[in-house]
Amino acid sequence: MRKTASQLNFGETATISEIDTSNPSFRRIIEIGFTPGQEIELINKSFFNDPLAFSIRGTLVAIRRSEADCIIVS
Repeated sequence: MRKTASQLNFGETATISEIDTSNPSFRRIIEIGFTPGQEIELINKSFFNDPLAFSIRGTLVAIRRSEADCIIVS
């Protein structure tokens, strides 16, 4: 079963295994550093769980839930 970054629990760490290229925002996600092999941690969720804040490469990045759905983690 595939798990996406949007399904991580608060404080959970995972490694990006792939990016779903069928999502219209996949290029933006890759450009801001969400690339396969990188470790991410869910740092914060806003009201209604959108947007989501992740720690990646020592930086805090907030992305929409729909964008986090295209990040496949293991």
